Amino acid sequence: MESLQRPGRRAVERDEPEIAQWIAHEWPRIKKGDVNTRVWTVFPDESGVSLLAQIRRTYTPRGRTPLLRHRPDWKRAPMAGALGYHCTDPDRGTRLCFHPKPGSYDTTGLTEVLEPMKAFCRGERVVLVCDGLSAHWSRTMRAWAADQDWLTLEHLPAGAPELNPVELLWSSLRKRELASLAGDHLADAADATEQGIHRNNHNPQLPWSLLAHTGLTIHPPHPPNIRKDQ
Repeated sequence: MESLQRPGRRAVERDEPEIAQWIAHEWPRIKKGDVNTRVWTVFPDESGVSLLAQIRRTYTPRGRTPLLRHRPDWKRAPMAGALGYHCTDPDRGTRLCFHPKPGSYDTTGLTEVLEPMKAFCRGERVVLVCDGLSAHWSRTMRAWAADQDWLTLEHLPAGAPELNPVELLWSSLRKRELASLAGDHLADAADATEQGIHRNNHNPQLPWSLLAHTGLTIHPPHPPNIRKDQ
C-alpha cells in the first residue's frame, strides 16, 4: 500500500532476494547475538520535519480546493530518532529517544547523538542497526564505533525502509503532533515531537507494535506484562 513512508515506487538499489536473505539469516543473528554483549538492539533514523502545516487531501468540489501557500523562507527541522528493544529481558521493555539539531546530520552530528546513548542504555551493550546513509558508514564513523567497546554496527538491507520501526514512528508523529505544526524555530518542532515521544512512551505496547508492523520479531514478539522502564 502506498503512503508517505511506504511509497509506490521502490528504490533502484532495492534487491528483494537480498532483503529476504537478511530477514531469514542476518536478523536472527543480530537479535540473538551474545547474551553477554548484545543486549539492546537499536534502530536509528533521521528525518526532516517541516515547520509548516502538512498538506492534506481535501474533498471540496472541483475548482474550489483551497490553496496552501508556502512562505518563501519555509524551513525544515532535522531530527534523529532511536528506538531500542531489550533482547535478553523482555520485562525491560523499550527505549525511545530523539535529538533535534540545526543543519543536516553528518558523521559528527551522528556521533553527538550516539555518545549519550551509552548512558541512555545504562552502560549496557548496544547493537545499532543502521540504514545506508553515508554518514552511518563513513570512515570516520566506523573508526569512532571501533573505539566504543559498548557498540556494534549492523547493516539494514539497501532500499528497505519498511524494516526500520522508526520510519513508522515518524509517520505516527506527522499524523498527530506534527500535522498542524506551523512554527518558526527548531524548538517548535522539538516540542511537538517530544509530545509524540511521550505519547509512545506512556503506552509500552506502541513501540512493540511499530516493530510488529515491520514484520521483524524479537522473542517474545509481544512480551506479557511489559512495565514502563523510562
